[in-house]
Amino acid sequence: MIQSPYLLFLGDAPDMLAAKVAQGIQDWRPEMAVGQYRMEGCGADLGIQDMSIADAVAAGAQTLVIGVANRGGIISQAWKSVLIEALEAGMDIASGLHNLLRDEPDLVAAADATGQTLHDVRVPPITYPIANGKKRTGKRCLAVGTDCSVGKMYTALALDWEMKNQGKKSSFRATGQSGILITGDGVPLDAVIADFMAGSIEYLTPDNDPDHWDIIEGQGSLFHASYSGVTLALIHGGQPDALILCHEPTREHMRGLPGYQQPSLEELRDMSLALARVVNPGCEVVGISINTQHLSDADASAYLNEVEKQMGLPAVDPFRHGATRLAEALS
Repeated sequence: MIQSPYLLFLGDAPDMLAAKVAQGIQDWRPEMAVGQYRMEGCGADLGIQDMSIADAVAAGAQTLVIGVANRGGIISQAWKSVLIEALEAGMDIASGLHNLLRDEPDLVAAADATGQTLHDVRVPPITYPIANGKKRTGKRCLAVGTDCSVGKMYTALALDWEMKNQGKKSSFRATGQSGILITGDGVPLDAVIADFMAGSIEYLTPDNDPDHWDIIEGQGSLFHASYSGVTLALIHGGQPDALILCHEPTREHMRGLPGYQQPSLEELRDMSLALARVVNPGCEVVGISINTQHLSDADASAYLNEVEKQMGLPAVDPFRHGATRLAEALS
């Protein structure tokens, strides 16, 4: 078990998008964070108290959570002195990066010397089966996106919250480091061996009551040259009955790929449905989630209205305005 409360480590993250793990924890589990730690040159700010390691320990922090999601998932050498200081001060460290804490000899030595624990969230906890494609009882909804980091996890969390608030049977199914750190359970999908990715999602979303919805956290994008594989595994392993399209309208290009443009919502709809219907012919797109964080209230409302008319489906920002209409679309 990862002990809370947390000190959220932002390191030298250049912007808020690079600190999305910490942002997710702060937005969905604010009671679990005592403060943030930012290094010189950090361009991210959660708007909570900046703390030194000593201040965080005095405030009761049990674990330093690396809240940065950099390209490649690398533990920066520039972070090491802070991480070791945290261990020596009595904190554990939790990380969801591909670069594992347990593979860093200096961190392992410091943890051994202090008796603290290194938590690598992005390590599959079990051996998953190969997908069999068999139809399971219960219902499943998957968030798919025009790009990475457009709000698929926030959409799923908001929808699950609203479903429960309405008294409906629902479970949020985490498939990435942020979701696992927020909820304490899930599959670190992009760390699962390729042959077993779809099987891990079948395992995550087993048979359930006929009126129960698994709300599956999306990953990557079918249109992203780097990360399309995880999306396809989610689609085929999840066998979704419903898809929600997720989009962030202010991007100039695909994240990390300046030579690639985001697809249209129509292109996302058509490709996602074609692939989903391979395993579930009854799958339908039921709604659109728009990440309007960079738009004013007026511009957000105008854009949502335009998308709704364009697509003929409810279009909402579920974090800004709530997920009521998306939950209604699953009824």
